[in-house]
Amino acid sequence: MMEITKTGKKICALGLFFGGAFLCFALDWPVREGALVSNFGSNDGGIPVLGNSFTAAGSVYPSDVGHVVFVHDPGNTASRFPSPLGSWTAVDHGDNLVGIYSRYESRGNAAVPNLVEKNTVIASAGSSGWTGQNGVYFALFDRKERRWINPSLIISTLEDPHPPVIRQVELRNAAGTSFNPAQVQRISQGLYTIYVDTADTGSNQGEILAPNRIICSVNGVEAGVLSFETLVSKNGRRMVYRSGIIPASGVYSEQGFALGEIRFTRGQASLVVEVLDMAGNSRSSSFRLTVE
Repeated sequence: MMEITKTGKKICALGLFFGGAFLCFALDWPVREGALVSNFGSNDGGIPVLGNSFTAAGSVYPSDVGHVVFVHDPGNTASRFPSPLGSWTAVDHGDNLVGIYSRYESRGNAAVPNLVEKNTVIASAGSSGWTGQNGVYFALFDRKERRWINPSLIISTLEDPHPPVIRQVELRNAAGTSFNPAQVQRISQGLYTIYVDTADTGSNQGEILAPNRIICSVNGVEAGVLSFETLVSKNGRRMVYRSGIIPASGVYSEQGFALGEIRFTRGQASLVVEVLDMAGNSRSSSFRLTVE
């Protein structure tokens, strides 16, 4: 499992712009010790995960100073909010960035101060909400752009010595017939959807996490890119970035991640799939195809 060995360090969130301003953050992870068991962008039955889940014990802290804007407890019957998050707290960290801390132990009547510092204990790790393990679920939301942000972009990368794994690459033609390019080297010309079944193993080979980016190229030309940096909420739907903003339902499937459609023409084709994780580790698979 991905272990937390130290708190976050100050880094610049390259490529993230909030309200047009380029910002540097000094955010920390919400638990001092724990293990990452699910992360931003993971495939949860065809639905992308919007934050990071940790198994942990002990206190839960805010990632940065901020103002508490909402506190929900399962016993609070006055709230109309749904309960998958169990007990949760929303903290406004400024610049439209809101941290969601959830699934921790119920606070009961315990009050949370309106202004919190990094060392303020806002909860204890627990198992409220839709979870079967003791810990905390942490997510970051940009209220202005209405997008969820991968926390690993602006918090120090967790220790991860292993590259991602590529379980399988699949090509599916317009008729719905699937081909494994590792086993079938001859295909007919036409339009194919490419699926990549991949995961980041973190610091433990048994862990299953989402990577940071998947890149597909044909004959050296980039044919599809799937990024796990932000997820957009639009008209009640989750949208992902795959060479543009598209519905998550068109990317997440039982076969893995759909990287888009590729048109193969007669001749020789070199197909390369590269997967990168947040720590900078990478893995690639290459296939040589004869297109008839």
